Amino acid sequence: MIDKTVSHSPRIWNYWLGGKDNYEIDREIGDQFARVFPEIVPIAQESRGFLTRAVTFLAGEAGIRQFLDIGTGLPTVNNTHEVAQRVAPEARVVYVDNDPIVLAHARALLVGSEEGLTQYIEADLREPAAILAGASETTLDLSRPVALMLLNILGHLPDYDQAKAIVGTLVDALPSGSYVAIADGTNVIKGPEFEAAIAIWNQSGSVPYHLRHPDQIAGFFEGLELLEPGVVSCPGWRPSGTPGPVVDEFCGLARKP
Repeated sequence: MIDKTVSHSPRIWNYWLGGKDNYEIDREIGDQFARVFPEIVPIAQESRGFLTRAVTFLAGEAGIRQFLDIGTGLPTVNNTHEVAQRVAPEARVVYVDNDPIVLAHARALLVGSEEGLTQYIEADLREPAAILAGASETTLDLSRPVALMLLNILGHLPDYDQAKAIVGTLVDALPSGSYVAIADGTNVIKGPEFEAAIAIWNQSGSVPYHLRHPDQIAGFFEGLELLEPGVVSCPGWRPSGTPGPVVDEFCGLARKP
């Protein structure tokens, strides 16, 4: 049973991206957040832009055919499997989320190509072994390269060392030639305003989120080969044209040697 009186972070994000899978309480909190920090809508859009460009590169130039997307969120546009399978219809994608509402929406709306495979597992980021076991059970071959997608999910872990350890466990299970894409909110462009808005978010009943410095995001890539241009604000990661203004969402893509 869905409680429509309690806001839900994936539905709020869906609202910011122009989606329709949200309720009045989500729009209310989303609007309240945006009044304090109007940049949140461009951040959501630029984050999705990074996903689109990164997955296009991975499925194209890098030749990756397997994707593990943890922290799926609600479907909007240019979801991981859509981007990957446009380039390589045979691509296999596993979405992971610990929210049954998200997974119910995903199973109904995220339909992959006939040649590829799109699957969903309910698991928590804090249990990486369960994620790896579920992903490899029917969909992914962990002896072959995998693209690990961790977008706007690591900020939900309050302890940085724990977050690094979880990333390390996931990466250790992947073979050489795999890739890791990470994006999360930061506090260096308009830190005080973003922190004030995040306080509203965290008090709304949504899953708490913690902004981090770009250097901390870079720390998640230790031991990996970070691709150019490194860890940058999302608009600056390999833009197709003139990049937009920097935003408090930094990202990077790295290869496991």
